[in-house]
Amino acid sequence: MTHSSFLQSQSAWRAGLAVFAALAVGTVASACGDDPFAIRWEESPDTVLLYSLARPELNLGSAFNFQTRFPVTIEEANSTGFWDVAVDTRGGEIVFLPPGALGIDSRAGIAELPNTTFEEVTEAPNDTAAYTSVNPVTVRMGTIYVVRTSESIGGYGTRCVYYHKVQPLIIDPDRGTLTFKFDGSPVCNDFSLLPPD
Repeated sequence: MTHSSFLQSQSAWRAGLAVFAALAVGTVASACGDDPFAIRWEESPDTVLLYSLARPELNLGSAFNFQTRFPVTIEEANSTGFWDVAVDTRGGEIVFLPPGALGIDSRAGIAELPNTTFEEVTEAPNDTAAYTSVNPVTVRMGTIYVVRTSESIGGYGTRCVYYHKVQPLIIDPDRGTLTFKFDGSPVCNDFSLLPPD
């Protein structure tokens, strides 16, 4: 093999390798969308029954952690760990309580979106003033609530909050119960309430 044909062979091999690498990168990018680090998730609405803090029984789930999707029992406001909203009865009405309403330092907050449907709410409000973080919020039928969760540490040490939408299904002040439907995004600090395409 002459030196010239050897160089041509090497050039052809490098060109073939470059084409293969470009195709591989293109395949990965098309399979994962534009952002290969994007979190893929699907809508998964669920329902939960919570009990008012005004009920005399112990060990009832009166608060909710949206990240774990589990009710939390509150015996004393600061003794229960991590939760995003609690349910109470105030003035004969069922209310949501953010942790700040019980004196707990938290970024959790509640925004009210009256006269809308669960399906219509595709994005959480990005205006921080839309969220109540220290006052009770009366729960009403026909209103969708967006909950900004308590802050937690996400991947790479990022400080994260998450957003969930809530639709009251059964409000029963006499029994001191609230049943609601909820769903939300597992993506850190993302206002979108719809999965990526």
